[in-house]
Amino acid sequence: MGISGVELCRRFYAEVVHPLIDVPHSAALIGRGSEVLGYDDAMSADHNCEARVVLFVEDAAWTPPEVPGEFLGRTTLLEVHTLEGFFRQQLGFDPSAGLRVEDWFTVPEHSLLMLTAGEVFHDDLGLQAVRDRLAYYPDDVWRYLMIAAWWRVHPETNLAGRAGYVGDELGSALIGAELVENLMRLCFLMERRYPPYAKWFGTAFARLDCGPALEPVLRSVLRADNWHDREKALMAGYEAVAGVHNRLGITPPVELGLEQMWGRPFKTVWGDFPKALSAQITDPAVRAIADRWPVGGIQRVRDVLWKPADRQKIATFFA
Repeated sequence: MGISGVELCRRFYAEVVHPLIDVPHSAALIGRGSEVLGYDDAMSADHNCEARVVLFVEDAAWTPPEVPGEFLGRTTLLEVHTLEGFFRQQLGFDPSAGLRVEDWFTVPEHSLLMLTAGEVFHDDLGLQAVRDRLAYYPDDVWRYLMIAAWWRVHPETNLAGRAGYVGDELGSALIGAELVENLMRLCFLMERRYPPYAKWFGTAFARLDCGPALEPVLRSVLRADNWHDREKALMAGYEAVAGVHNRLGITPPVELGLEQMWGRPFKTVWGDFPKALSAQITDPAVRAIADRWPVGGIQRVRDVLWKPADRQKIATFFA
C-alpha cells in the first residue's frame, strides 16, 4: 500500500502545517475515514483519502494559512475548529464540561471510536484530555449496556427455530445472522472496545482477544442451511460468548442452563447475566434506567435521529 493514511497525515502536519502555525494549537487525525481506524489499504486511496489535518485553535475567527494543494501525491485538507465547536458538532454536547449518564446513551459507538482513534500530533489545548474522557464508558454504563446486549440475544434465540418450523428458512437465517451480530457486539463490550461501522465490523472483531476462537463458531450459524443445524450452532455460539464473560471475571461465574420456552421444541441456552451485572450497578442514575426495561444505547434509534443536533432529544428517553 505504501505510506499509511496516519503516516501521510503525520508528515503533512510536521512538514507543511506546523511550520505555518504561530498560535497555540492542537492537531490530529480524528473523525471520519478508514485511515483514522488504521484499516486503510490500497483501495482506500480511491476516494476521500487526503493528506488531512484537523487543527484546533482558541479563536474561531483565526484565519488559517494557505497550504499546498498536494502533498506526496495526495490532495490536502486542513480542517480548523475550536475544541468546543468540533465536539459539539460531532456529539451535540461539549464533553470537556463533563458527561451525564444520558449523554453516553446518545452517541453511536462507532462515533466514539472515530473520536478516540487516530492520532494526536500536537496538543497545546488539551485535545487528548477530551479524548481521554471519551475513551470508554463509565463502569455502570458499561454494565447496563451489557445487560441490554444480553437481552437482545436470549429472547430471540428460539425464534430462529420458530421461523424454520413453519418452513421459513430465509427468515430463520435472517434471525440467526442478527443474533450473530448481537453476540459479536457483546464481545466488543466485554473487552471494552468500541466497534466500528459495518465496513470494518468483522475486521475489528477478528482483532479482539476472543475473536480468533469465536469466529469459526459464529460462522457456523451463518453456514447452516436448516433451522435444526442453526439452532445447534446458536447454542454453541451463546455458550462460547458466555465462556468469555466468565473467564474475564466481569461478574461472579454465571451458570448456564438449557431452556425450551413455553415447552416448545426449540432449545436455547440461558445464563442470568443481566441479574449478575445488575447487582453490581451502584450509580443511581444508571440504576434508575436499569430498573426499567433495558433498551440499550443509541444503536436502537440512531437511524431515526442520526444528526448530532438531534441526539439530545434521545437523552429524554433516559430521564
